[in-house]
Amino acid sequence: MKKTLMVIMLALLSMSVVFAQGAAESTEKNESKNLVLITATSSDNLNAVVPAFEEKYGIKVEIITGSTGEVMARIKAEKDNPSCDVTWVGEYQALTDKDLFETYIASTDSEYPEKYKNKSGVFTAINGTCPVIVWNTELVPNGIKGYKDLLDPALKGKIAFGDAGTSSSAYNHLENMLIDFGNGDVEAKEGWDYVEALLKQLDGRVVNSSSATYKGVVSGEYAVGLAWDAPALQLIASNTPNVDFCYMEEGAASKLSGICVIKGAKNLDNAKLFADFLSSKEGQALLAENSSGACPVRTDVNLPSSKEIMKTANIFTVDSVWSAEVKKSVQTRFTDLLTTIVK
Repeated sequence: MKKTLMVIMLALLSMSVVFAQGAAESTEKNESKNLVLITATSSDNLNAVVPAFEEKYGIKVEIITGSTGEVMARIKAEKDNPSCDVTWVGEYQALTDKDLFETYIASTDSEYPEKYKNKSGVFTAINGTCPVIVWNTELVPNGIKGYKDLLDPALKGKIAFGDAGTSSSAYNHLENMLIDFGNGDVEAKEGWDYVEALLKQLDGRVVNSSSATYKGVVSGEYAVGLAWDAPALQLIASNTPNVDFCYMEEGAASKLSGICVIKGAKNLDNAKLFADFLSSKEGQALLAENSSGACPVRTDVNLPSSKEIMKTANIFTVDSVWSAEVKKSVQTRFTDLLTTIVK
């Protein structure tokens, strides 16, 4: 009997040790102070918010950067054993590869404008980028309000615009024009009539990069340029002389970037906390203030003077999956039209 009792006591003691070890391991896991972020977003954006997150929560963030394609390829390759916990990526990538991400609605979602709420369950919108028109104020003293102004005969041959068949910024402008003038229909005649008129205004000149657009406008080689808002905001923030820009009065289509928690993340709680922080009023304010080119999606944060224009801009969102579906046919039609006009 004593022998049996001793065996039982030893077994219980052994079990208690196992449970204690398990509890310790569980506690250690829950109290992880690490987070691995993989992203294609700019260092300007990262520097605006990551140090503040680390300081507030005592969590060390390891940042892995690459192109959007490289980021998504790595997440896919590691889906059975992810080394990364969270990504800051475009909405299109998030929605077309939803199975790679945990379902998570940030604690701040109810505070967001309706158009930016997490309806997919996996994507927390953080910032957007829009096509804009920039101009040299010496060459265009009365400024520009929208696309219609670009058809002014005085601007012929003075507009910097890229090949929408190969340039992302030019393509987003093309899509924006078609939506604005075609009332949301990228096949509408009204939209393509405008595009044809604009291409004739180029007078055979097509720029080969976004940077060439900005440099050309700043130098005066071009009077007007069509590009993204982030570099334009940076020009204004740095007090670059003789440059101004606008979000088109017809409407500017915002393309969103945001946070997705990677499925199987080893630091799951910290990844969710990162999404909560970046989408909070505090996180959005840091992004607005400290990143010269970032446009936060929350409307309840103060904006620096260089971004005040966003408060009154006519900005709308575009279904990113739909956008990807129509892109090839739109680019093909554009290329055919460009070839016909620019001979």
